[in-house]
Amino acid sequence: MLIPDAVDDSPHGLWAKIVLTCRTPRRGRGFWYGLAIDVLWPFVMFGTRMRWHGGRNIPSDGPVLIASNHVSFADPVTVTAYVLAHGRIPRYLAKAGLWKIPVLRSVLSGGKHIPVHRGTSKATDAYRDAVKSVESGECVLVFPEGTFTADPDGWPSVKQVKSGIARLALATGAPVVPIGHWGTQFVLPPKGRFPRLIPRQRTVIRTGPPVDLSDLLGLEPTREVVEEATGRIVAAIVAQVELARGEKAPE
Repeated sequence: MLIPDAVDDSPHGLWAKIVLTCRTPRRGRGFWYGLAIDVLWPFVMFGTRMRWHGGRNIPSDGPVLIASNHVSFADPVTVTAYVLAHGRIPRYLAKAGLWKIPVLRSVLSGGKHIPVHRGTSKATDAYRDAVKSVESGECVLVFPEGTFTADPDGWPSVKQVKSGIARLALATGAPVVPIGHWGTQFVLPPKGRFPRLIPRQRTVIRTGPPVDLSDLLGLEPTREVVEEATGRIVAAIVAQVELARGEKAPE
């Protein structure tokens, strides 16, 4: 069993959750993104038994990249709430197809999220737009696996991980903060259509210190350099998932 080593910064009790709701950042959300947050916020605050650790590792301002594992459709909801609770508004890299869904399109566009056109001539647009977003001081959140992990036991799948976040970090010099979370797959299973709110499921989010890429910054982003940066980011995510789960990842 792994022993948690980061401060528990979860809001405990009804009053703490109400206070947290009032102090989360609102300027810059956009109307539709802000509305979606307000609608889904109670689901996170009162529909799950959440435990948060290490949120102080998220910079209070300035450019930052956040890298998280991905196990459920609920992840963007719970991770968004977590990042908001620690003073930042996350902007996501998301599949371009989501912009074709009427209401969701308004949420994504208004929230300054970044469409990813996979396998098309516009595939590089996401990288360009993400660089601009980071350089303007935004908090950009990425699921490096691109979709739910393929690992049957829920561990981050190294084979799935894309190099995009490493390239962004090397290009911008922005810190990469790793997040590991566990339990959302029980709230909303990957093949489930409705969340399981009774009984309330326990969800854990752990955040580690920024990944040390200092020796790689300024180097030509060769394949070897990008792979090294990607490997360090993945290892940092796995370490946080281990702490969230309370067990070691398989070798």
